[in-house]
Amino acid sequence: MADPKHSSTELSEAEIAVHWKEEEYFYPSARFISQANLVDHNVEKRFSLENFPNYYKEYADLLDWYQYWQTTLDTSNPPFWRWFVGGLLNASYNCIDRHLARNKGKAAIIFVPEPEEEPATAITYQELYVRVNETAAALREFAGLKQGDRVTIHMPMVPELPVTMLACARLGVIHSVVFGGFSGQACGDRIADSGSHVLVTMDSYYRNGKLQDHKEKADQAVAHAQTCGAKVNKVLVWRRQRGAYHSKTPMVKGRDFFMDEVLPNYFGKIVAPVQVKAEDPMFLMYTSGTTGKPKGIQHSTGGYLAYVAGTAKYILDIHPEDIYWCMADIGWITGHSYIVYGPLALGTTSVIFEGVPTYPDAGRPWRIAQRLDVNIFHTAPTAIRQLRKVGPEEPRKYNYHFKLMVTVGEPIEPDVWRWYYNEVGKKPAVIVDTWWQTENGGFLCSTKPALNPMKPGSAGPGVPGIHPVIYDEKGKELSPGSQRAGNACIRNPWPGIMQTIWGDHDRYVQTYYAKYCKNRKSKDWRDWPYFAGDGALYAADGYLRILGRVDDVINVAGHRLGTKELESAALMVPEVAEAAVVPVVDPIKGRLPEVYVALKPGVTIAHNEIQKKVVASIETTIGKIARPAHVWVAEDMPKTRSGKIMRRVLAALSNNMAVGDITTLANPDVVEHIKTMVQAHAKPAAPADAPEDIKRFGQSE
Repeated sequence: MADPKHSSTELSEAEIAVHWKEEEYFYPSARFISQANLVDHNVEKRFSLENFPNYYKEYADLLDWYQYWQTTLDTSNPPFWRWFVGGLLNASYNCIDRHLARNKGKAAIIFVPEPEEEPATAITYQELYVRVNETAAALREFAGLKQGDRVTIHMPMVPELPVTMLACARLGVIHSVVFGGFSGQACGDRIADSGSHVLVTMDSYYRNGKLQDHKEKADQAVAHAQTCGAKVNKVLVWRRQRGAYHSKTPMVKGRDFFMDEVLPNYFGKIVAPVQVKAEDPMFLMYTSGTTGKPKGIQHSTGGYLAYVAGTAKYILDIHPEDIYWCMADIGWITGHSYIVYGPLALGTTSVIFEGVPTYPDAGRPWRIAQRLDVNIFHTAPTAIRQLRKVGPEEPRKYNYHFKLMVTVGEPIEPDVWRWYYNEVGKKPAVIVDTWWQTENGGFLCSTKPALNPMKPGSAGPGVPGIHPVIYDEKGKELSPGSQRAGNACIRNPWPGIMQTIWGDHDRYVQTYYAKYCKNRKSKDWRDWPYFAGDGALYAADGYLRILGRVDDVINVAGHRLGTKELESAALMVPEVAEAAVVPVVDPIKGRLPEVYVALKPGVTIAHNEIQKKVVASIETTIGKIARPAHVWVAEDMPKTRSGKIMRRVLAALSNNMAVGDITTLANPDVVEHIKTMVQAHAKPAAPADAPEDIKRFGQSE
């Protein structure tokens, strides 16, 4: 319960009321511990702040260096941290070349197409080496790219995507991968901001059983980029089916070229990896801000690669002999760090799946896991909730065996966590509930799988080397066990941290460091804690519970409620499969929560009964202060192509506001259905000037 000394009206802006009860511990099995990479109980001492930053040598030593570094961390220009200064390396070499002597015939990537009748394809490290070299030669000689140039890649989940990324890394070319589900305009914005003159794309790909036209977005992207003052000289088009073109958009002569027609000119070509400085940028990853244009998050080569290799080894427990499947999209940071660079740096086998996990049915992921003998499974709570909704008992039908499972991307509700553990993991599998962001490069908080017990709904302590802290709005530290939530921050820099926002250093400082900087003139890293923008609670055991984005907290009569707590309470109702909570304007209390739920398949129950159950669960779990203004029962939630519920759309509908751009939704038709349902009840007129918190709500998704 909330600290009785602090009434709801006395909470500072950063403090979020916490009512979530502490869950029980679950412990790793002896079998898992016996094979784990990290079993040293002295790891906390080894990675303590008194040994910072030198303990990160352990991560960097997982890589091969052309030239070893002289300075582990350069803090001369804070908060623009420079890691492993003086070192020279190449990411492509570390992910491919160095594994050839012992493992050239081993699968580096297994590609699983969406059509189940189309067989999976294994690409060995030797074959990956050949493909990456030939692609690098084409990018250098045909497209004219050189070290430091930027390339925008707008592609679906196919093996040609990591091949292109690794070819760029081989040349020292900075890649900017745009999620395939984004519109042509969104891609064009990123082209213009990065200054790319080459776009790499694909003609088509499979999604929910249909061959989707993807190339049409390239024309839109190029045209939009031109209106922003950026000219794309070449569009390189991979074809999903060799020799067949599945787009209604014609190729533009002199600009558009099929990669399968270009590559034969570079057959067998070997490109020596460019020796880049550790602090040279390797890639840009654009993330949407709550306001303003997308932020180009710039990541380094040496620091980033060392950090993802280290965290993949110790937190994902990846061994070279594992079959590892991360079901994320490479267009997001999770895919960069933990499908491509981390696993391949460690020489393991990484599975890439083209389709959606629920097509043609909810058993598809488990059939893939059984067929490929996957033993590490990595996905997001969104996908877990979807699979629980449409196939709660499907995992029981299949004979696969995971040793470790990962959840990433957002907080996972305890009830959903338990289903993941009991049904998907079949209890022997360890779960690591990871918290981190695009800006961070790799994991920030998670249990160490062989050393810490798991606790549903809690991300866990900082991973080795990361030292979290929670501050209130005035910069006062909130101690573990205080039952007061505030803003999650990290005391110290780490190698995977972003270098800056591309072309906007001031925005970088203002967004991530200005809030809690103790002295703007200081060159001491201790004066520059990193502000994550997430609300969190420090439990007495040192585990962090992430409560969601600070902008997504609902202030009810001065009582700040975390949306994840409310959604978790709704999901405790047995019939509910998915829940989303948004704020609605109230003339007396300022804001009230409004709840949207979708039911499990086959559930037949009156909507008013579900509404009563959800309200009762929220009031019992949290209190009457959290009583929702309304509970809406929807057929489905508006979701992005990656499966995330678009809460900003629901917030707009609840407040009778324009929903904005919904072109990236996987199911735009559901918006009209919900709108009709909501408008059937008397709703207040749209405010003349929509409140900023409502406009911002859910934008960070």
